[in-house]
Amino acid sequence: MQQPSYLKFDVSTYAWKPDIDYRQRPELYLVGKGEQGVLICEPYKSEIGKYWRFKTKAIAEESSTKIFELFEGYLKSGEFVGADMARKYLQMGYTRARRYANYKGGKKYNAQRDYALLERGTGDPEKAEAAKVFYTKWKQAEANWVYAAMKKDWKHARG
Repeated sequence: MQQPSYLKFDVSTYAWKPDIDYRQRPELYLVGKGEQGVLICEPYKSEIGKYWRFKTKAIAEESSTKIFELFEGYLKSGEFVGADMARKYLQMGYTRARRYANYKGGKKYNAQRDYALLERGTGDPEKAEAAKVFYTKWKQAEANWVYAAMKKDWKHARG
């Protein structure tokens, strides 16, 4: 049976650390997979996270637009870490909204039943609309040629 990955999470081996200022020490940042580090890497977590909302389609549109503006601002100032973090928030807007669309209350596992997978299709259909909004902005960020070049160079140099 599949269990949530957070059950065996070992913070000591996690590449991203909450006590590092990644603007001051960008060389310590790793791109990683998907959304890794998004809720840890400061100061970007605080700068971007306060705008991250997906309750309704309208809220998702406002949120994703603001986060995309931050993404573009980070690119303009040459801050790859900030741009990558903004891209991760856009991706996370999509994945979290999809989880709430698929599962009632956004809960995928039942902790009282040995983390059995809950029934899919019980979630909020409005979250599916919010997910579409974030998906579009996420893919727009990933398609940005400046970002793509910076990401390729960063991963080659640092991982």
